[in-house]
Amino acid sequence: MNKKEIEELIKFVSKAGVSEVHLELQDFKITIKNEIKREQVFVNTSPVQQQYSHAPAIAQPAPVTPAPAAPQVVEAAPAADSKFITVHSPMIGTFYRSSSPDKPNFVSVGDEIKQGKVICVIEAMKLFNEIECEYSGKIVKVLVDNASPVEYDQPLFIIDPS
Repeated sequence: MNKKEIEELIKFVSKAGVSEVHLELQDFKITIKNEIKREQVFVNTSPVQQQYSHAPAIAQPAPVTPAPAAPQVVEAAPAADSKFITVHSPMIGTFYRSSSPDKPNFVSVGDEIKQGKVICVIEAMKLFNEIECEYSGKIVKVLVDNASPVEYDQPLFIIDPS
C-alpha cells in the first residue's frame, strides 16, 4: 500500500464510524483506531413472550448471572426493626409491582399476605419471574419503585410477621 491508499483508508474509517480496523496483507500490517466515543442506546425490538407488558422501549444492558435455586432470600432486618422481616431480590432484573400497567399492584402497604402469595414480578433476560413471599404477615414498606432495576439480594419489602 502506498501513502495515498493509507490516507484514503483512514478517511474511510473515520467516516464509517468504526472504532478500530485491522488490515493484514502479505508483507504489510496496519491498525487504524478511531478514538471517537459514542453513547450507545439499546432498543428493545423483540416482543414480550408472556402476558406482562412492562417491557421498556429502551433496555439497559444488565450483567448476566445465573438465577439462584431458592425463590427468594429472607432475613431479619437490623436490631431497631427486629420484629420485621426484609424480603430481598433473588435475582438481578427489573422490579414490577403488577402484572401489567393497567392491573392493580400485587401488594401495597398495609396489605395482609399469606405465604406463597405473589408479591412482585422481576424481569430478567426477557423472562418475567413471579416472586412469592415465604412468610405470612403485613406489608410495612415497599422499598423499590415500580419499573426500577434491582440487584441480587437488594431489599424489596419489609413485612411484619405478627
